[in-house]
Amino acid sequence: MLKRIGSAEVRKALDLHARFLAGRPGGQRASFAYVDLSGLQLDNADLREADLTGARLNAAFLARAKLQGAILYGADLRGADLREADLTKADLRGACLRGANLASAILVSCDFREGQTALHDDQAGYKLLVHQTKVGELDFAVLTGANLTGSQMSGVSASSTDFTGANLSGVTLGGAKLRKAKLDRANLTGANLAGADLSGASLKRANLTRTDMAFATLAGADLTDALIPPPVMVYLDDVPLDQVVAGHEAFCKTQGGSGTPARLAKVDFRALGSLKGRRLSALAAPGSVFFGLDMEGAHFQAADLSRCDLRGANLRGADLRGAKLIDAQLTSADLRGADLSPLAVGEGRVLRTDLSRANLRHANLSKANANRARFLEADLAGANLEGCELTAAELEA
Repeated sequence: MLKRIGSAEVRKALDLHARFLAGRPGGQRASFAYVDLSGLQLDNADLREADLTGARLNAAFLARAKLQGAILYGADLRGADLREADLTKADLRGACLRGANLASAILVSCDFREGQTALHDDQAGYKLLVHQTKVGELDFAVLTGANLTGSQMSGVSASSTDFTGANLSGVTLGGAKLRKAKLDRANLTGANLAGADLSGASLKRANLTRTDMAFATLAGADLTDALIPPPVMVYLDDVPLDQVVAGHEAFCKTQGGSGTPARLAKVDFRALGSLKGRRLSALAAPGSVFFGLDMEGAHFQAADLSRCDLRGANLRGADLRGAKLIDAQLTSADLRGADLSPLAVGEGRVLRTDLSRANLRHANLSKANANRARFLEADLAGANLEGCELTAAELEA
């Protein structure tokens, strides 16, 4: 039996732990090893470097908790609320996270590999600690928008787990069980999925650049619009993409005196390497790919960028006045100082920037000008809006 303690004892331990972290006299590192903390209110708790080995935390409230470097070896976190918690470099070996909510959590460089722990029994000696279900399990967990960069997840069981929009770059998932997992729009750049079971998984618009999928099982997997490594060169009617873009830029700079306006639907612009500072007003490129591209200071006034993949793109200081960004994917995009205000198109007439239904989760819009911009049904969860001008902007109530 695990020891059960009350909230008063937990608060006392957390106070001593705070002194320990601050290096003040009388401080003591929190140790909740093999303690039953199930269902406790621990939202925003500072548990950095705490020892939670084998602890029972099922259904505990740990939203926005600080768990950096914490030892959660063999812990029971079934159904726990860990939304926006920071678990950077936490030891999660053998932990059970079945059904846990880790939406937007930070799980950088965590260790999720298999592990087992034991309790001492006076009569039976050491006995394996079992949390009613298999250890090292993430089945049915929610990790939407979570950052798992560089984590060790070899052999983890994550069937029907929701990784939508998660950052899994550089993650080791060799031999992982990801049957029916949802990995839509997930960033799997440089991830190791060798030998993983992705039967029935959804990887729509996932970034699979440099992803090792050798011997992976993909029966029934949905790879619709998944991103593969960018092409070295893109041709449009036998004309290289860079020449087409240069022609459009010349048309903009000379106000139609030379060059040709471009109509480029569903084109992978990553082949250009950069669009920094380019003048591409009124560019029509619906459904195109700009994933991670450097477009700092670029001119996209009145451009049609609807349904475009702009995840992680650098649009800092870009001129997007009057641009159409309907249904665009802008997760983690850098829009600091960008101009999203209306574009004057004639006497008394303006064209508003439209971001209806755009995905702006964790995008940085600090000090951007979004005056009168449309954000109808847009997803702004976790977006940085500090200093963003939103006067008369259309936002969901």
